[in-house]
Amino acid sequence: MRNFFTILLLLTFCQNLFAKEKVIAKIPEASGIVYSEKSNTLFVVNDEGTIYELSLKGKIKREKKLGNFDLEGITIDEKKNILLLANEEKDEIILLNKKDFSIIKEIKIKGKYKGNKIVKKGKDGIEGLTLHNGKIYASNQSDKPYPKDDSSVIVILNYKKKKKLEIKDVIDHGYKDIAGLAFYKDFLYLVSDDANLLIKYDITSKKVVKEYKLSKKYAQEGITFDKKGNLYIADDNGKILKLKIDE
Repeated sequence: MRNFFTILLLLTFCQNLFAKEKVIAKIPEASGIVYSEKSNTLFVVNDEGTIYELSLKGKIKREKKLGNFDLEGITIDEKKNILLLANEEKDEIILLNKKDFSIIKEIKIKGKYKGNKIVKKGKDGIEGLTLHNGKIYASNQSDKPYPKDDSSVIVILNYKKKKKLEIKDVIDHGYKDIAGLAFYKDFLYLVSDDANLLIKYDITSKKVVKEYKLSKKYAQEGITFDKKGNLYIADDNGKILKLKIDE
């Protein structure tokens, strides 16, 4: 009887999302995605420095090559109509005009926090990006535990148009290779490409609430939710997926 309840608990905590996904679009090397409630559309970036605007059904409405950028994450400031893009190669945030995709500013991230070089130049860098209550949450892609240099944490940055963004705090979540971030109903969702997991995290209690198992056939790079709670995933293999999860 104990084994039965143990299995039931594990199934409740880690739900399997396998075979529930629907491919709505094909975007080469899709690496970041964000939903805009104002326009009711999706914005997607890829590794080759291109940004796309899609309908929720996956139709490409706009696209633009921004430059020689390794874009790995995207989020949005709805009030100011500004898109924020993570350029992994230079560990910087690019501010982009939502209306015409013109570049407003490029802001470097100061990598040090409490004496440790959390964000360090190299192969890996800022991968996931989301904005919540005036703060930027950015995931540093790594397999190293905190507080080692270049560790796998989420850095919290004050959203101000300065020359450089300073790390104000970190979330030591304990997972490897966090490639995408999104807030939904005040919970922070993380996607681990390495473990094929979607993780629901409570930033107040600093605890994991639930894990969802994702399909191994995709390379999950970015996540976002629309106003109805549908989850969209940017797959680095070239697809945009739509799923529905049980909260």
